Amino acid sequence: MQNKYNTMQVIGGEGDLNVGGLEEFMLKTELSKCGLSYAVVAIMGPQSSGKSTLLNHLFRTNFREMDALQGRNQTTQGIWMEKCEGIEPFIVAMDLEGGDGSERGEDDTVFERQSALFALAIADIVIINMWCHEVGREQAANKPLLRTVFQAMMSLFKARKTTLLFVLRDKTTTPIEILEQTVTRDAKRIWDSVRKDTSHINTPLSEFFHVEVVALPHFELQKDLFREKVALLSQRLVNSISEGLAGDRQPVVSASEFSFSTQQIWKTIKENKNLDLPSHKIMVAKIRCEDIVEQKLLHLWSNEETVRADRQTRDIASSLTLKGDWLALEGAVQSGPVSNFGNKVSSILERYFSE
Repeated sequence: MQNKYNTMQVIGGEGDLNVGGLEEFMLKTELSKCGLSYAVVAIMGPQSSGKSTLLNHLFRTNFREMDALQGRNQTTQGIWMEKCEGIEPFIVAMDLEGGDGSERGEDDTVFERQSALFALAIADIVIINMWCHEVGREQAANKPLLRTVFQAMMSLFKARKTTLLFVLRDKTTTPIEILEQTVTRDAKRIWDSVRKDTSHINTPLSEFFHVEVVALPHFELQKDLFREKVALLSQRLVNSISEGLAGDRQPVVSASEFSFSTQQIWKTIKENKNLDLPSHKIMVAKIRCEDIVEQKLLHLWSNEETVRADRQTRDIASSLTLKGDWLALEGAVQSGPVSNFGNKVSSILERYFSE
């Protein structure tokens, strides 16, 4: 069924907030009239893992889905939202761009962090979509991403209790009880590793997040069973929202302030440089470069004794050699202004760093 509330890209792939589109969404859906009787459900996870498909089956939305026959590539760019039609209370579904995609490359993960933090800050329920066989792993299980956004969440926004729903796709033979124990344990370990201020140093994960774990059968190989399980999950989520159990409603802004609050949250996230963390490869390269610079500087200063002895027999100008030029120049500065100082310093550094 076609949703009359068409999907709207609230944040573009370059990180630009669609203020006009957000205002139009507020007007068209009459969200501003809902007071506190509304909820936001967001989904995040790796690219091509079926996030949009899951949202569409859960909440009757019409997010664009990947066509497997055309290849596994990026379908959702940026962050999209849509009102869930025919469902009470008022629910806004948010579909986030998938992480770990080849389009952005391994070195560009800033937007992934920003969008994940945005989801945690604005949503009552955050669905973390992941493959069942990735449970217990590091990168594939989103552990570094969660660690980063947990840290930023603590420092940037007022605490509110959010439901983290881990949806494990393509369930294996591992019992759900074991899977749930592993996911919950990993989430607690991530939380415990996050730096906190003194007022929250001993605060458990459960004070901020309600963690749930469900597993779903294979969408393509077990379609009927998949639809059956998703229908049950849909009813469970809607009931949870209706009963006010999805999250703590006290800190939630009134629907009339939703647009303004969304704009301020995204602005805060964009200005937070702690999310501009380099990828592992860039960090390794940076550390290696720092090591090379340190070695060169140590080599430079190790020639001090040689130059001091040389000063006793030669004047400063003649001692500007590859081994002693830096200290000789330093001595000249002590005596007064040095002509062409900038060029001399550049020449010294270029020769040392070119070795």
